Amino acid sequence: MAVIKIKELPISERPYEKAEMYGEGALSNAELLAIIIKSGTKEESSITLAQKILSLGNETDLRFLQDLSIEELTKLKGIGKVKATQIKAAFELAKRISKPLNLQKIKIKNPLDIVSLVMDELKLEKREIVKVVILNFQNVIIKIQTVAVGGKNSAHIEPKDILIEAIKRDASKIILLHNHPSGDATPSIKDIEFTKKLEEASNIIGVQMLDHIVIGYNEYASIKSYLLKERMNKK
Repeated sequence: MAVIKIKELPISERPYEKAEMYGEGALSNAELLAIIIKSGTKEESSITLAQKILSLGNETDLRFLQDLSIEELTKLKGIGKVKATQIKAAFELAKRISKPLNLQKIKIKNPLDIVSLVMDELKLEKREIVKVVILNFQNVIIKIQTVAVGGKNSAHIEPKDILIEAIKRDASKIILLHNHPSGDATPSIKDIEFTKKLEEASNIIGVQMLDHIVIGYNEYASIKSYLLKERMNKK
């Protein structure tokens, strides 16, 4: 079977030319990946190779690409170490771009302010990651610290692990946040119970816990809001 080369496609269908004419947003996932791969083989075009990579997971949820190792990629015929490394480097760049450049001047006014800082980083994670946001008395971020990295379902952590970081930085306030690798931001019973424990411990040492936010895939949940509703219903 003859292989259709990129150069044999109509100009408007070639990834590079299509990006130049219509912008990168007009390209499919396979076309974007083909540009990263750069070139195909004698048997397969770069788009075909890209489609093979995408077939390893769910193309509507590209989070799996971040976790593919170089070894897994090179198992595909036509993907050598150079192409595999190019792909991994591109995703690492995307991950780093999603991180804020300067946290020192960012003031948190509501949950969405902090969600916008961490969503792109955490929504793609296949492991549960727990972070504490350390703030001064004006709600300006001092630091965002990773305090635990777990597996697909949970990360083991104690309130003291979080509060130690707050004490080190002489924090006035903290926000706890973690992701759900499933993509569903609905707080679990364990999330809610842990939030209550941490809030009690925070009050004892004089640090205000503003919230505990759960990050899903393009969604989030504020456990503090949930607890406020729960307390109102009990009155």
